[in-house]
Amino acid sequence: MIVQFTLNGKEAEADIRPDAILLDVLRELGCSSVKCGCETTNCGLCTVWIDGVSRLSCSVLAASVEGRKITTLEGVGKEAEEFGAFLAAEGAEQCGYCSPGFIMNVLAMVRELSDPSIDEIKEYLSGNLCRCTGYMGQLRAIQKYLKAREEGRACV
Repeated sequence: MIVQFTLNGKEAEADIRPDAILLDVLRELGCSSVKCGCETTNCGLCTVWIDGVSRLSCSVLAASVEGRKITTLEGVGKEAEEFGAFLAAEGAEQCGYCSPGFIMNVLAMVRELSDPSIDEIKEYLSGNLCRCTGYMGQLRAIQKYLKAREEGRACV
């Protein structure tokens, strides 16, 4: 079965099995930022945006994205790179394996919530697991990134 969708701003097409999951299709199309960490929707490593909304691509049938807009980390380059610098400055990227899904969710949160509290940030990102950092560096990076955006020193 052929499924057509927009991937990172470009028209894409994939010949899929009816039971194919989006994570596998995106990886086959070269989106190496989309990773499989658990296959149980518990880690956040496979986070993408479908029509601008964060979704776990391991839980989405590829057939369901017909005509939709899919964005991966590869599609948010400058913004992702900018927030990634805040992560690095706080020593919060460690091995980096979880970073793509985490960054996708942080950028989605920035679009969805205005001036989130620390508790709102923790709740929004509760599905993103990191085995290296302990999360405090990540929280500091988010807070500094939000402040920089507010002051006009970061992508808006």
